[in-house]
Amino acid sequence: MEYNELIKVLSDKGLKVTPQRVAVLEALYEIKNHPSAEQIRQKLHARYPSIAIGTIYNILDTFCEQGIIKKVKTDSDFVRYDVDMERHHHIYCENCNHIENYHDPELDELLKNYFEKKRIPNFQIHDFNLQIIGRYAEHQNKPNQNN
Repeated sequence: MEYNELIKVLSDKGLKVTPQRVAVLEALYEIKNHPSAEQIRQKLHARYPSIAIGTIYNILDTFCEQGIIKKVKTDSDFVRYDVDMERHHHIYCENCNHIENYHDPELDELLKNYFEKKRIPNFQIHDFNLQIIGRYAEHQNKPNQNN
């Protein structure tokens, strides 16, 4: 994403444009694949060696609050971040912690219709997403890398 587009994303949400916010947003778009705060810090380290991990977390929390990104939790409660704000689901490999976006309008419609018919008592649904957990074929006979 171009620098001017990054600034527009921030200013459209009423956020002050700071070098740190622009850098974190740029890193999110460059890394793409649901980075962790630590992966973002590593990406920024060469240009911003003194940026604190706490600053990165604060920026990420602000981005989440403003609807610029979403948090995605793994099975091990490890938080990753997603810049794709269109409706989608996630494929999560429990062996390597890889998270991949899964766009499927047919599945979206199926879930929407299901929840319209079968209401959850005392609960109003605002959104839904599905995390599909499994292993990639190349991991089927390998021990879990997360242990």
